[in-house]
Amino acid sequence: MSNKNKLQRFAEIAELPNVFENFDFHDPHITNFQGERMEVKGHWNALVFNAERPIVLELACGKGEYTTHLAQAHPENNYIGIDIKGARIWKGATMAQQEGLTNVAFLRTRIELIQSFFAKDEVSEIWITFPDPFLRDSKSNRRLTSHPFLDRYTGILKPGAILHLKTDDPTLYAFTCKVLAQRNDYEVIESTDDFYGEVTPTPETHLLTFYEQQHLAAGKKITYIKFMMK
Repeated sequence: MSNKNKLQRFAEIAELPNVFENFDFHDPHITNFQGERMEVKGHWNALVFNAERPIVLELACGKGEYTTHLAQAHPENNYIGIDIKGARIWKGATMAQQEGLTNVAFLRTRIELIQSFFAKDEVSEIWITFPDPFLRDSKSNRRLTSHPFLDRYTGILKPGAILHLKTDDPTLYAFTCKVLAQRNDYEVIESTDDFYGEVTPTPETHLLTFYEQQHLAAGKKITYIKFMMK
């Protein structure tokens, strides 16, 4: 994408009412499309969605199409896609606006700060779809299923909350299985190294992201882990 197109999308994102942003990582708060500071921690349903529904997050949501499709399929939930890349979020946020979806929003920030924006017991479910696997061992703590990130999720999830990981990367899959086996606060419900060969289809699990379509077209196997916070 050219710099001109990126700048255009950044300008459009700033005017979308379903996108919230944080750029000051030393002062975690979010601003809405009017530039107003908002303290949404513990109040997403009241301040953003104006409806009391379970909150579901998609982390590293990329283009946001998976978040938007989930919101279309499940109006009984509120969905929030989180990513730092504004030019990517633009697609999903624009699609949600065009479809008139009121149960989907996007948060542009670093996932490391997630506990600054969500209160304990505020989140019911998390999807992690094709994140950066950070293959160097020196960067393993940046993987979204590493111990530091699972600790962060524990601080915002309700007991019994469900988490999903879909990835084409066997290293990340094996790493996540190992990490979960070391913890007492999470329980694996289902895991497979050949998702489309073994898992019974459901509307949620068989939605395809942009990157997933590319991986399948290249003949890659998709792995999947479904686990629960105790």
